[in-house]
Amino acid sequence: MIVSMRKPDAVDAQSRRQARAGWPVVVRRLDASDDDISDVTTPAERIAMMWPLAQEAWRLAGRPIPTYDRVHTPSRAFRAGEPRPDDTEP
Repeated sequence: MIVSMRKPDAVDAQSRRQARAGWPVVVRRLDASDDDISDVTTPAERIAMMWPLAQEAWRLAGRPIPTYDRVHTPSRAFRAGEPRPDDTEP
């Protein structure tokens, strides 16, 4: 959202800079992957983190969230080299 089209002056820039100074920032190397949060979260917390992402993914795909239970999940096994059908059709 554009709040103003005017060019910010030095005072505005300084106040924004001071406001950002307290933001928590962690700098990591791109090859230093430490994504394991299992020591600091419970399984229930990790599932709770994932659910909004799953809902958003289904919304962006334009598809409804499936309502079937795990036993009735539609699935098919493919042998190595067997072509897979286009799954973009609803």
